[in-house]
Amino acid sequence: MRRDTDKNPKTSRGRYCNKVSNILDILYCVIVALLVIHLFILQVFDIKKYRERGKMQRASHDFAVRGDIYDRYGIKLATDRIYYNIYARPVDYSKGADDGKKETPRRIAKLFAPVLGVSEASLYAKLSNTKIPVIAVKKDVDRDTAKQIMEIINKNGFRSISLDKKNTREYPQGVFASHVLGFYNFDAGVSNGVELTAKDKLEHAVTAKYDKTRDGKIIYNFSMDPEIPTRNPKGQDITLTIDAAIQHVCEKELHKIIEEKEALRGAVIVMNPKNGEILAYAVYPTYDPNQFQKASNTQIKNWTLTDVYPPGSTFKTITVTSAMELGKINENSIIEDSGRMKYGGYTIENYDYREKGAPGKIDLVYLFEHSSNIGSVNVGFLMSHKEFYDMLKKFGFGEKSGIDLPGESSGLLAPPRLWDRGLHMTMSYGYGTSVSIMQMVSAVSALANDGVRVTPHVIKYSPEEEVEKVKRIPTVSAQTARTITKLLAMSVNNGRSCIKMDKYNVAAKTGTSRKPLENGSGYSGAMYTSTIGYLPASDPQVLIYVVVDSAKKGPVWGNTVAGPVFHEVAEQTARILDLKPDKVPTPKKTN
Repeated sequence: MRRDTDKNPKTSRGRYCNKVSNILDILYCVIVALLVIHLFILQVFDIKKYRERGKMQRASHDFAVRGDIYDRYGIKLATDRIYYNIYARPVDYSKGADDGKKETPRRIAKLFAPVLGVSEASLYAKLSNTKIPVIAVKKDVDRDTAKQIMEIINKNGFRSISLDKKNTREYPQGVFASHVLGFYNFDAGVSNGVELTAKDKLEHAVTAKYDKTRDGKIIYNFSMDPEIPTRNPKGQDITLTIDAAIQHVCEKELHKIIEEKEALRGAVIVMNPKNGEILAYAVYPTYDPNQFQKASNTQIKNWTLTDVYPPGSTFKTITVTSAMELGKINENSIIEDSGRMKYGGYTIENYDYREKGAPGKIDLVYLFEHSSNIGSVNVGFLMSHKEFYDMLKKFGFGEKSGIDLPGESSGLLAPPRLWDRGLHMTMSYGYGTSVSIMQMVSAVSALANDGVRVTPHVIKYSPEEEVEKVKRIPTVSAQTARTITKLLAMSVNNGRSCIKMDKYNVAAKTGTSRKPLENGSGYSGAMYTSTIGYLPASDPQVLIYVVVDSAKKGPVWGNTVAGPVFHEVAEQTARILDLKPDKVPTPKKTN
């Protein structure tokens, strides 16, 4: 009997199906396993990469208003203005025919045009450009207009229109105190002046942080406070030491003398020498910080801090004070003044030598009153190189004054090992060194403050901050400072200088110095004219420094250019501060 070896077709088909099913089950398990492994890698090992991709699809919003800046009496000098930009997203327009109720460009234009103050036709044309993913409907919209737009959006349930809140820095007083305030550019994060040095305070606020999609929609989550997007966190306000009334006087008088004398630039600084508070800080050329983009580098630069110059005869006060502090001279010292002196290939002479010749023996009052170059040189020669240098360092020359404004220069003061008799000689009457205007203000403040030099500053500090920010540096003895003050006041009262005042004793010194060439290889024909002093001499309350660079018209001397500005600023400052007169009126003669 023969066995049938043929397989049953049904049995074979079943086995085949089972085999395919098993293979598919295995493939399914493998795919599931691979998917699980892939998700595990994404969510555990590669989480940072995809978080970054997620962030790229949203815009982080960190909105905060900078603090305001005020003068010492509360006049607002800088503030933030909030405005809105309105955008449209064509992707969210209603589809289909316009039945007058849908969210279409036609309907949006009809509702928004009257509020935005634009024609309906032009707005419709702008909104109809669906090739642009986000359309800038209107920028720089004020708060009231934005509120009306939001009411329309909420009333009609529009999804395609969004408002982006922005802020910009404004300076209500225009060019007023521009070199003190500086400027702030929100777009680039660039700043200058107090806007830079007080940046941390002005921006110190609990900011409202939230995310938005690329098309401007706020991304809410369960942990987010829904009121956050409506808040406007604000930084700390800053109060300056500037007195707006005195600042106005200084700016007006400075601008007047610049125009009258056709000068290149100038500055007027008024400071309280007791505590270093700067009451006025006028600099020319100036600029409008509201439009700083249009200003040149020359206008924006605070040259009173960055540039240095030979101080000229105002420096003679430092020379005489240094010698007196070292015991080389006293109040009654007599100095030899030959009127003229030669050294090497140079000849030094008094400004009035050709008219009056050699004065002979002079006292210190005469030295200051007639601004004797030779007398000052002979006083300087009483000190060794190192003695003179060490005294100049005590006055703060060769280092920054520490003022709370950016860009200050350290000036130029050669170490004593590089001094020779010629440098020592020129140093004595204000040519051997180069200083910044603020260094001179700081140095002379020691004479007005019983020998203690105080850090100049424009920001009003709390008592705790003042301990850290405002340094009080003993420079000379109180006796030396008072003696120099007395001699300076006598020299002003004895002469016919325009800086003399009727009601106040003024301790002051004028100066005129030749302007160095840009390459430093010599001097130009231009002059720096200056006057520095303080009043009332019996109890100094204000120190004033006036510098005018490159005056062209009329006699160019410290007494003829800077002097009149000093006198006018002193008169008006004394009136504004109601300073007590310290001059006894001269009784009128009776017949």
